[in-house]
Amino acid sequence: MAITDHSQPQPRDTGKSRGANAGSPPPGGGPASAVVDKFFRITERGSTLSREFRGGIVTFFTMAYIVILNPLILGGFGPDAAPVDAAGGWLPAAQVGAMTGLTAGAMTILFGLVANLPFGLAAGLGINSFLAVSVIQDVTWPEAMGLVVINGVLIVIFGLTGIRTAIFRAIPKDLKAAITVGIGLFITFIGFVDSGFVTRTPGGPPVQLGDGGSIVSVPTIIFVVGLLIMGALVARGVQGGILIGIVVATALAAVVEAVFKIGPASDANPHGWHLNSPVLSGQIVAVPDLSLAGEFDLFGAFSRIGVLAATMLVFTLVFTNFFDAMGTMTGLAKNAGLAHKDGTFPRLKAAFVVEGLGAVAGGMGSSSSNTVYVDSAAGIGEGARTGLAAVVTGALFLVSMFFTPLTSVVPIEVAAAALVLVGTLMCTQIREINFKKFSTALPSFLTLVTMPLTYSIANGIGVGFIAWVVINTAAGRYKKIHPLMWVVAVGFLVYFARGPITVFLE
Repeated sequence: MAITDHSQPQPRDTGKSRGANAGSPPPGGGPASAVVDKFFRITERGSTLSREFRGGIVTFFTMAYIVILNPLILGGFGPDAAPVDAAGGWLPAAQVGAMTGLTAGAMTILFGLVANLPFGLAAGLGINSFLAVSVIQDVTWPEAMGLVVINGVLIVIFGLTGIRTAIFRAIPKDLKAAITVGIGLFITFIGFVDSGFVTRTPGGPPVQLGDGGSIVSVPTIIFVVGLLIMGALVARGVQGGILIGIVVATALAAVVEAVFKIGPASDANPHGWHLNSPVLSGQIVAVPDLSLAGEFDLFGAFSRIGVLAATMLVFTLVFTNFFDAMGTMTGLAKNAGLAHKDGTFPRLKAAFVVEGLGAVAGGMGSSSSNTVYVDSAAGIGEGARTGLAAVVTGALFLVSMFFTPLTSVVPIEVAAAALVLVGTLMCTQIREINFKKFSTALPSFLTLVTMPLTYSIANGIGVGFIAWVVINTAAGRYKKIHPLMWVVAVGFLVYFARGPITVFLE
């Protein structure tokens, strides 16, 4: 689906030439650009070198917050300001930040080279929060990361054996479209929450507009202005509209901060910048501390809490990682115009395997499981269609290890605006869902609303799978349900009931 240039179609990658210029180097390019173009199939996919670089840069800026946020979730500056494990251990924030950038950079580059898709990988927010809040109450950090490694190994095996691909192919096309729309709603909701446009209420409705129904925060106003700037540029078909919008909104945010000294949000300053302020402070360049590499205990959790309890933790990690990433890749591929009619996309198996390796690498580096980021949709919206964009994103992540203060200049409110804009574009896939047939409409609707309302892509997929099997069986269409849909639906039933099951087993 073309976004920044609606005059050019985005052909699927079939491995065959398309037109007279397919496979040819970009106009004016030399031998080096010709090699790059052929390797990544840039022209064949209707893209250009400049679009890929722009898209990679945009994806990095919409994902860069993880280099700051992941250390806040997993690490701290002392045991009194960090999640402490069962043995009283904690992860230093500086080391977590360094490993977050290293792992995200290395895995995103590998993904771009092997899978040739414009997707960025980094520490998954769902899993890192699960580790920090639930898992380390019973095990140590090295043991928790050992469970993450096992989770990754299992996902790699599922990818290599074709199990993951088979499950993907078994999903009905309407449900795949619903997953794309659900992700669009999900990232829009993330953008609203991260910017302060939507907040919790002390009582009454779960959420509200701004503070008490009003926009009272300057950072939230920057979010709105940034969204309107990006929207106007994209509506006018301006090349690089999202990236230009990010730069302009960041510059505006920096000026506003310099004048009004808003500062970061806190209990004493509830209307400050969420996560990071748009200012340069302190040392710009620093040598990253990579001492957390290899600090994991593969089987320690099994001896500490028992085989059954540790197995349930691995089961939870696998289900979350497996389906969250699969749903994300489905939505991104469709948004990039790379999906085939059955919802599959080029180098599907390679993408699943490398994503699994991201979980392994994240566990080995104590940065938590790395997975495909839905934020990559921003780069796709900028025109990225190949793995070259991912290589650019990954290279910037590696550089970010040395320039953390520069990474934090773009406030989360500006990145949130890009997410909302791309969420809008992803929701256009709703036209592919057959809402005239109720046996299709209800499971699809439950899929797309569950994702934002439960803040989980995996939950939306699970609810959709279960509803599809039950409703279509009741409608007498059970013969058209793929056997793997039944298997996965039962698996999701266990996943949703894992809490009571764990208590019962104990």
